[in-house]
Amino acid sequence: MEKFIQIKDVTFSYVNDYDDPPTKNTVIKGVSLDIDRGEFVAVLGHNGSGKSTLAKLINAINLPESGEVTVDGMNTADEERLYDIRKTVGMVFQNPDNQIVATVVEEDVAFALENIGVEPSEIRRRVDEALKTVGMYSYREHAPHKLSGGQKQRIAIAGILAMKPECIVMDEPTAMLDPIGRREIMSTIKQLNASGVTIVLITHYMDEAAQAGRVVVMDDGRIIADDEPKKVFAQAEKLKAVGLDVPGVTELTHALIKEGVDLPDDIISEDECVERLYNLLKKG
Repeated sequence: MEKFIQIKDVTFSYVNDYDDPPTKNTVIKGVSLDIDRGEFVAVLGHNGSGKSTLAKLINAINLPESGEVTVDGMNTADEERLYDIRKTVGMVFQNPDNQIVATVVEEDVAFALENIGVEPSEIRRRVDEALKTVGMYSYREHAPHKLSGGQKQRIAIAGILAMKPECIVMDEPTAMLDPIGRREIMSTIKQLNASGVTIVLITHYMDEAAQAGRVVVMDDGRIIADDEPKKVFAQAEKLKAVGLDVPGVTELTHALIKEGVDLPDDIISEDECVERLYNLLKKG
């Protein structure tokens, strides 16, 4: 696989200038991480672990205090490449209302394209394509403020997609959504990844992380686990020690194992759990 995002021994601190003297809070501590083109990586961690700061480092919203971040060979500290980096890596935040700027859906999706001078015919094509991709084409003439939270978030994603990014970093995009909205967004994310878009999903929902191809766990500004979901969530005690849970179905599996049920300890999906239990009952 081709290394697409490279984070090399990065440290980052926030400085509070209102304190006298100013105080520094180091939230990323010597982190190194490579993400291949086309991967779907979920980043987990409790509040204050550094996961959202890491997301902003990838998009060059934050710049490293030390170390370096490169995106497709471009150093985020190179101001001359900032536009190219932001074009390559789109960012979706947890509150879609902060990204929606127009009063009509299709105008909102077209907003950034108009600002960079894309030809009107190309804007029309990209807007339609992006809205169809996220399943919101039939709402193109609607007012965004009348849509549900999940629909608004899909509009925000469409606005990023219209820019043709190779990677989308999503910082807790389902945090403000109900279960239906969460399922809509996760379905869209998996569809985008299947089409070749690199996805970095910052989340605190274990069941969302379980759907990724790889899970990175952060605690106190450092990476403490980095592996496929099954192997990460099999470390239930380690995760609980840093304030994280495991998917509900994994919790159930471990409880059954303690009661003597012959199940593997790396089940992370409901379908797999049902299948394993069905096979056990059938044998019995």
